[in-house]
Amino acid sequence: MVDAPTSSSSLADLWKARYRQPPPDVALPENTVVRGLMAHRSVRAFSPAPVPQGALEAAIAAAQSASSSCNFQAWSVIAVTDPQRRARLAKLAGDQAFIAQAPLFLVWVADLSRLEHVADARAQPHVALDYLESFTMAVADTSFAAQNAAAAFESFGLGIVYVGAVRNEPGEIASELGLPPRTVAVFGMCVGHPDRKHPTAIKPRLPQSAVLHHEKYAGGEAEVPAYDATMTRFRTEQGLSPQDWSTTVIGRIRDVQALHGRDRLREELVRMGFELR
Repeated sequence: MVDAPTSSSSLADLWKARYRQPPPDVALPENTVVRGLMAHRSVRAFSPAPVPQGALEAAIAAAQSASSSCNFQAWSVIAVTDPQRRARLAKLAGDQAFIAQAPLFLVWVADLSRLEHVADARAQPHVALDYLESFTMAVADTSFAAQNAAAAFESFGLGIVYVGAVRNEPGEIASELGLPPRTVAVFGMCVGHPDRKHPTAIKPRLPQSAVLHHEKYAGGEAEVPAYDATMTRFRTEQGLSPQDWSTTVIGRIRDVQALHGRDRLREELVRMGFELR
C-alpha cells in the first residue's frame, strides 16, 4: 500500500496524491486549512478509544459557523454513543459494521420542524415550508454544517466517514431517533480515532479540468478515460479488485436496485411531513 501524505505534508505532495498529477505551474496559496482539507480520506476502521472530551462540542460550533440559507439554520444533529443504538442504526444503514465500531455516530437531520414551531408559536402561517425549495434549503444547510464539522474533527486527528445509507430506511431511522414530522436523516457520520492497523489513503479525484469551467459549462467527459486508469491503479495499490471509476458509477446508477430502497424516498418524505410541492 502506498503511504498517503498527511495534513503536515506539503501542498504539492497532497496535490499529487489527490490528482495523481503534479501541481499546476502557478503559485498555490498554502496554509494549514487547505492542507487539512486536501488530506481528507474516509475512515472505515476505528480504534476503541473514545472521542476526546470537547471535540464534539467544538465540531458542532464549527458546524454552526457554516453559511446558512437566510439564517434559517434548518438542521439538527443526533449524537449517538450508545453501543446498542449504534448497532441498530448499523443494521438499518446497510449492515455496515463500522457504524457500530465507531465510538461516535452523528445523524445529520434536515429540520423544518423547528421553523414550523417558530411560526406556530406566534400563530403565523408557514405555507412556504410545504415547497421543494424549503426542503432543498434544509438539505443544503445540513450539508454545509456537516462538512464544517468533518473538517474540525479531522483537524483534531480524528477520522470520519459519511454514511448515506441512513436514507435506505428513513422511516425506521426516524422512529429509532424520535424524529418529529418535517425532519429526515440526510446522512450519518462515523467519528473516531483511525485504526492504525487499517490505514487509508487519499482517493484520487477527477482532474480539475473536468469540474472547473470558466465562464460557461464546458463538459469534461474527455477527462474520464485517464481518470478511469488512475482509479484502477489506485484500487490495485489498496489491495482491491481492479475496477475503473466508470464501471463503479454505472453500477450505482444502472437500475433502481442500486438505490437500496431509496427509490421510495419521495414517498417516504411525503409521509414524514414534507409536501414537496
